[in-house]
Amino acid sequence: MNPTAQTDQQRSAHIREVVMARGVELRRRYPILDHQDALGAGILAFALAGMIGAALLYLNGTIAWWACLLANAFFASLTHELEHDLIHSMYFRKQRVPHNLMLALVWMARPSTINPWIRRHLHLNHHKVSGTETDMEERAITNGEPWGIARLLMVGDNVMSSLIRMLRARTWAHRRSILARTLKVYAPLALLNWGTWYVFLGFHAIEGVSGLLGAPVDWSATTLEVMNVVDIAVVVLVGPNVLRTFCLHFVSSNMHYYGDVELGNVIQQTQVLNPWWMWPLQAFCFNFGSTHAIHHFVVKEPFYIRQMTAPLAHRVMREAGVRFNDFGTFARANRWRTQEEVAAQGAPAAS
Repeated sequence: MNPTAQTDQQRSAHIREVVMARGVELRRRYPILDHQDALGAGILAFALAGMIGAALLYLNGTIAWWACLLANAFFASLTHELEHDLIHSMYFRKQRVPHNLMLALVWMARPSTINPWIRRHLHLNHHKVSGTETDMEERAITNGEPWGIARLLMVGDNVMSSLIRMLRARTWAHRRSILARTLKVYAPLALLNWGTWYVFLGFHAIEGVSGLLGAPVDWSATTLEVMNVVDIAVVVLVGPNVLRTFCLHFVSSNMHYYGDVELGNVIQQTQVLNPWWMWPLQAFCFNFGSTHAIHHFVVKEPFYIRQMTAPLAHRVMREAGVRFNDFGTFARANRWRTQEEVAAQGAPAAS
């Protein structure tokens, strides 16, 4: 096979064929992989037990707050991968009660996110129009935004992202549309999650500033009781999801290309983003940067199969022209064409 003599569509088909064959081989070698529903339910039970266990250990004083926060960010990243698989109907496809129960539980474990039943439509659309202006899922997490203060604020905070988009809107009708859509997709869990986060930040900012000024605030007993509950919620659930959200959105928004990709050309949609220095981020989005590109070629494989097929998939993807660790995308606002390609073609880059 000579990849340079093939079209991108032919290369994509070859990647898909090789990766799917590897999945079949793995299932033949490890028959447990055929029990996909049970594995999905088992992973969810493990993740929820881990989050509850870490929370109890923190509340009992056995582990520090930061250990609980980091542990629950990791466990929550498992539930994100499960939600993604559920959106593609990989678990309990024909059994709506357990399927929807799993969706509800992964949403409760990640209350910072949008309603998963709404996200299903956005995500399936993402696969159809990846890298274009109508790819609302990736655009919402800053894919295509130039890097700066605004993108840094938006990438880890869903509500802040909506607020900045509202401020940028040119008409009041557009602003009202963004507000209505935000309330619809984030109600009720994400509104509670981010509201709790802002109360936490605001209270401790006031505490810090007043302490520095030598004029501590005399809070009421009720306020302090409420803030004790808020502090616990931030350690065991809200904070882990703030960390997880930032890691996932940073990785995802920079491994997807935007603006000048050919519609339907999977080769141009993503890169493999797995440098060693990104492991602290990858740890809280379950190695997303290394394995998500595989999903664009083989959609119906669950996330744990992608982890297992990654070594072979990476080799064949690299041979076919999929980019690896294209750090220039940070300066190009995620455009596919490099500055050298733009200069050679004599045409301006997409804006």
